[in-house]
Amino acid sequence: MKKALAMLLALAMVFALAACGGSTAPAEQPAADKPAEQPAEQPAASTGGELAGTYDITVWCADAIVDLTKKQIEDFNASNEDGIVFNATVEAVGEGDAATQMITDVEAGGDIFCFAQDQFARLVQAGALSKLGVQASQTVSEANDAGVVAAASIGGELYAYPLTSDNGYFMYYDKSVIPEEDLDSLEKLVADCEAAGKYFAMETDTSAWYIASFFFGTGCVSEWETDADGAFVSVKDTFNSPEGLVAVKGMKKLVDSDYYLSSSDGAGFDSGCAIVVTGTWAYETVKGILGDNLGATDLPSFEVDGKEYHMGSFNGCKLMGVKPQTDAVKAAALHRLAQYLSGEKGQMERFNAVAWGPSNLVDQADPAVQANPALAALLQQNQYSVPQGQIHGSWWDIAKVIGTDVENATDEAGLQAALDNYYASISALFNMSEEEKTAWSVIGGICGTSWDTDFPMTAAGDNVFESEVLELKAGEELKVRQGASWDVNYGADGTIGGPNVVVDADGSYIVRLTIDGEVGTIELIAQ
Repeated sequence: MKKALAMLLALAMVFALAACGGSTAPAEQPAADKPAEQPAEQPAASTGGELAGTYDITVWCADAIVDLTKKQIEDFNASNEDGIVFNATVEAVGEGDAATQMITDVEAGGDIFCFAQDQFARLVQAGALSKLGVQASQTVSEANDAGVVAAASIGGELYAYPLTSDNGYFMYYDKSVIPEEDLDSLEKLVADCEAAGKYFAMETDTSAWYIASFFFGTGCVSEWETDADGAFVSVKDTFNSPEGLVAVKGMKKLVDSDYYLSSSDGAGFDSGCAIVVTGTWAYETVKGILGDNLGATDLPSFEVDGKEYHMGSFNGCKLMGVKPQTDAVKAAALHRLAQYLSGEKGQMERFNAVAWGPSNLVDQADPAVQANPALAALLQQNQYSVPQGQIHGSWWDIAKVIGTDVENATDEAGLQAALDNYYASISALFNMSEEEKTAWSVIGGICGTSWDTDFPMTAAGDNVFESEVLELKAGEELKVRQGASWDVNYGADGTIGGPNVVVDADGSYIVRLTIDGEVGTIELIAQ
């Protein structure tokens, strides 16, 4: 069935390429998990007029832009010259939930859907994304910033449309505490916080996303390579290097302060923070607390052995995908709509409505975008940022341990040991046996751990797996995952990527996972 669907998708893409002015047939598409209906007979050639017709579609997007998206589709219906009319059902499905639902059942998913960049590889592997045509790819690549284009590509081929370029971090600060002349020096900022008895908040104890800032600042890389199907095959990682040692020395200057706080919560300004490293999503919260004292800027530099290093960051985004179709004409029409919704006009409308930061280069230069303090700070930081490409799901757990190890280190040897431990864990990812890749385990804030330890499970029947007896406390949370990775994990509702399981009462429990098709049911069996 997978080969059959791949052939169908290839046929559909031939038409989509022709509709966009391309002439080269695409490579075979990755197959979806479910069979598709036979396609209608494909036309020999295409013109805009051949797309004319009314199409019933479902569009998934964030709740905040449902009404705007409905209006934008109506505008497309009224303005396109191809005679295309979409009868669209627009549903509120968050960017994280959309990917999970698509992977669970591609056929039942939205025809067009918005998703977070870190879900891209999973969606390609599941056959949930229809590749862009040649002309569309060129247009989209030229119009958007390179980091977002790279995030939507595998093997040089675009599989999604850029929506935003605003998922990064920078520094909010209290102008009444922090002098402007100190903003580029980590050491001076730490001293300012200590003198004022205020906290410098940056989430380095529990988040690899923020920890990477120090490593990118010294030129380290962690670049993951996938094959054409989105499977990870190798990594170039230089965190364990002389430059990496400089990075953890810089991190140590922050985490050793009595006024360091591991947090990225903008509400921290209401409870003793003078600085919080976080993103655009916190702007309204911070503005409500600081008012005219709100400052926002790029991250500072830190000094090691007489040399300064400007802190880097991850730069992420939201993307829009088109589900593969068995009807090639409908597929081409959907790509027209997706290009419209994600284009310059659509992105600017979303900025004006909900302050989403555009990836479109013209929109980024708009005076209104530049005047938004949070987006201006993000764009300022982006010159030091690294596009968040496709990253192995286990990396987030492996790298976040560096923060704790650095905080506990008492000398340079301890800092080097933190890097050695990290490197050993990264190397082990590509030396896992097939048994380890398919093994199930329990992970959570349980048994004295903080989502950093996998408790193994063993087979207890067909598609049934159980842990050893675990001592759990009321309110603790857990999930079950495969291969010590977040790529496949089950939660309380039985879906992949579902919400955490919450322990009701203190006690001794066996955690049981029962898999039935796409559903993974988790039970806590009292002992």
